[in-house]
Amino acid sequence: MNLMNPARLMKSLIKKENAFQDSVLIFLACLILLICFCPSGVAARDMRQSFAVQAEKRARMEEKARQELAGAKAEAQERTRQIKQDKDALTAAIQNLKNRNKALEKDNGELAQLIQDRQALRESLLEELALSRAENRELSGFIRSAAKDLEALLIQSPQSALSDKRHGFLAPVIHEERFPAMADIRAMADAWFHEITAAGQVRTVTGTIIDRQGLDREARILMLGNFTGIYVLESADTGEPEMGFLLYSDNSQRFFALSRLPDAGTVRQIQAYLAGERADVPVDISRGTALRQYTLELDLAEQVPKGGPIVWPILGILGLALLILLERLVFFFRRQMKPEPFMDKLRGLVAVGDWEGCDALCRSRKNKWIPGILLTALTFRDHTRQDMENALQEAILGKIPAIERFVSTLGMLAAIAPLLGLLGTVTGMINTFHVITYYGAGDPKMMSGGISEALVTTMLGLTVAIPIMLFHTLLSRRVETQISQMEEKAVAFVNMVFKARNECCRH
Repeated sequence: MNLMNPARLMKSLIKKENAFQDSVLIFLACLILLICFCPSGVAARDMRQSFAVQAEKRARMEEKARQELAGAKAEAQERTRQIKQDKDALTAAIQNLKNRNKALEKDNGELAQLIQDRQALRESLLEELALSRAENRELSGFIRSAAKDLEALLIQSPQSALSDKRHGFLAPVIHEERFPAMADIRAMADAWFHEITAAGQVRTVTGTIIDRQGLDREARILMLGNFTGIYVLESADTGEPEMGFLLYSDNSQRFFALSRLPDAGTVRQIQAYLAGERADVPVDISRGTALRQYTLELDLAEQVPKGGPIVWPILGILGLALLILLERLVFFFRRQMKPEPFMDKLRGLVAVGDWEGCDALCRSRKNKWIPGILLTALTFRDHTRQDMENALQEAILGKIPAIERFVSTLGMLAAIAPLLGLLGTVTGMINTFHVITYYGAGDPKMMSGGISEALVTTMLGLTVAIPIMLFHTLLSRRVETQISQMEEKAVAFVNMVFKARNECCRH
C-alpha cells in the first residue's frame, strides 16, 4: 500500500479549490468592467441576469467542491485507517521476526558449540588415525622388508629348482597389492623354516635339469644342503649312467649340468656315497664358484699371441683409448665441483650487491668451469643483458674445445678396433686357405693356426671396441651435461644480476 496517496489527494483538492476561487475573482472583475462601460439600463438588467447565472454556477461548483472534499476526506480517513492497520501488522511481524532471530541466535550458539566439540573430537580421532597409520606403515614396511629378504633367499636357494614358483606367494606383499595378513606372515614363517630345514638336509630327489646338450631331462638329484647338487641320469649316447655336478641359476631358478664331467675318482666317490659305502662326498662349499673354475677356461693372455700381427695394433688402440680415458677422467675430476652450494653463496652476495665478494669467490675457484665463465661476466654487470649474455656465451664457447677434446678420437678408435679385428679374420682365413692349398684338409692341426688367428683377432677387436664405445658414449653424455650445466648457471647468474639491479632501482 502506498502511504503517500492521502497526502496527494489533499493537495489535489486544495489546488481545485484555489482554481475555483481564482475563476470567481476573474468573473467579478469582468462584471465590474461591463457595468462601467455598458448603458445603465441594459447593463443593470444584464448584470442581474449574469449575476444570477453566476451565482447558480457558483453554488453548483461549491456543492461539487464540498462533495469532492468530503469524498477525499473520507478516502483519506480510510487510507489512514488501512495504513494504521498495516503498521500494526508490520510491527507485529517485526516483533515476531525479532523473536525468531533471538531463537535462531540461540540455536546458532548451540550449533557452534556443537561444531567446536565435533571439531575437537575430529582432531583427536585424526591424531589417533595418523598414529595408527604410522604404526601400520611401520609394521607393513617391516613385513615387506622381511618378504623381500625371504624372496631373495628363496631365489638364491638351490631348493627352488625342485619346486615351481616357490616364492610366488610373496609378490602381493612385496608389491603392496594388499596389506599383509596373518596368513601371509604364517606362510612366510613356514617358508623360512622349510628353507632352514632343507638347507641342512642331505637327500635324494627326482627333478628336471638341463643336461649338457641343453635339453630338459628327468634325473636323480643328490642335494647336499644348499651347497652342491649331483645328478645321475641315463646317458643318451652310451646308455650308461651319467653322473656330474649341477650349477644353479638364480635367473631361471633351474639346475644346469656342468659342461665338464668329473674325473673317474670323483665319480667313484659319488657312487660309493650313493651306495652307502662311504660317509663322505665331494662338496663345493663356494656354492658353484669352484665348480665353474673346474671347467676348462681359455686364458686370454695365452690366446692373444695366436692372433697374429693384427693383434698388436688392436692392443695399441686399447692402450691409446685407456690413456685418453685416463686423461679425460683427470681433466673432469680437477674441474668438477658442486654447483648448487656455489650458486647459493653467489646468489647471497649478488642480492646484497657485494660485487667484490662475488669477484673474490669466483677467483678462488677460477680453475673450475662455472666460476671461470661467471668471472668473465662480472665485468659486464653494468652493461645490458645482451652484452652480458654475449660475454657468457663467448666464455662457454671458449671452454667447449677443451671439454670435447679427444671425444671424437675415442669414437674413431671404437670404430677402428672391430675393423682391425675383421682384417685379422680375413688374413687368418687367407692363411688357412694357403695351408689347405699346400697340405690339404687332412690334418686339422695344420689349419688351427689360421683359424685361431681369425677368431682371436675378431674377439679381441670386439673386446676392445665395446668398452671404448661405452666410454665414448658416457664421455659424450658427460660433455653434454657439463655444457648444459654451464649454460644453465650462466642464465641463472644473469637473472640474479638483473633482479638485483631492478630491486636497487625500485628502492
